[in-house]
Amino acid sequence: MITVNDVYKYLCSIAPPEMKMDFDNVGFLVGRADSEASKILVSLDITVDVISEAVEIGAGLIVSHHPLFFTLKSVTDTDLTGKKIIRLLSSGVSAICMHTNLDAARGGVNDALAEAAGIADSGREAELLTEDNRLSSGEVFSYGRVGHLKEPCNMNEYINMLKKALSAEGLRYHDAGRDVYKVAVVGGAGGDLLKHAVSQGCDTFVTGDPNYHVFLDAKELGINLIDGGHFCTENLVIGVLADNLRKEFPAADVVVSTRHKQTVRFF
Repeated sequence: MITVNDVYKYLCSIAPPEMKMDFDNVGFLVGRADSEASKILVSLDITVDVISEAVEIGAGLIVSHHPLFFTLKSVTDTDLTGKKIIRLLSSGVSAICMHTNLDAARGGVNDALAEAAGIADSGREAELLTEDNRLSSGEVFSYGRVGHLKEPCNMNEYINMLKKALSAEGLRYHDAGRDVYKVAVVGGAGGDLLKHAVSQGCDTFVTGDPNYHVFLDAKELGINLIDGGHFCTENLVIGVLADNLRKEFPAADVVVSTRHKQTVRFF
């Protein structure tokens, strides 16, 4: 029998919790470690719809990217998070969340984004954007990736390619008037790493949720900036994660959520 703890140990081996950012809350967050996990639902987030989906298909475990909660002082039915936790527990569904550790891990969010962005493929591996994070083992890790396209292209060509690769309904961007060739990527909200893309000599930076000031900095620093959206830059990893679970646990039925989709719409 495959247990929740079996799955948790495997996920920790491919995305060590030690890689998480200080603010983060990752790991086995809800449920029983010894409960059966023969059917696993994989989703970027644990929403009310995703919990209902897990219950309806008979999944004993949800594996998500975003944590169900970061800090808790109580679990009651008087708030949304408490209601979700109670529903999970009463339905016998456990939850494991791999967040910023999965961003940093090789084969995780940013490697999936690097491939979509054209700076990595099966024969090339994107380089680390920064080298200032280190595990106790000495392994260096980064929350971003950097690399070159196979050949330069203009921004219109690149934006069209990237929009399709991310399955995005729309992209916000700043065109610095430079061709796209050396690209840095950070999945999720990575605007604070713009300075590293500039220091690496990149002409283009792809991330999610950059605010007004990041766009202003990009203009003044002369770098192309593309907002691929938080969901679209991270959801790429869900299929990868599901495939990894299928390979590690061939007896398990691993299902990617069909209900959780991009909530942001463009007029």
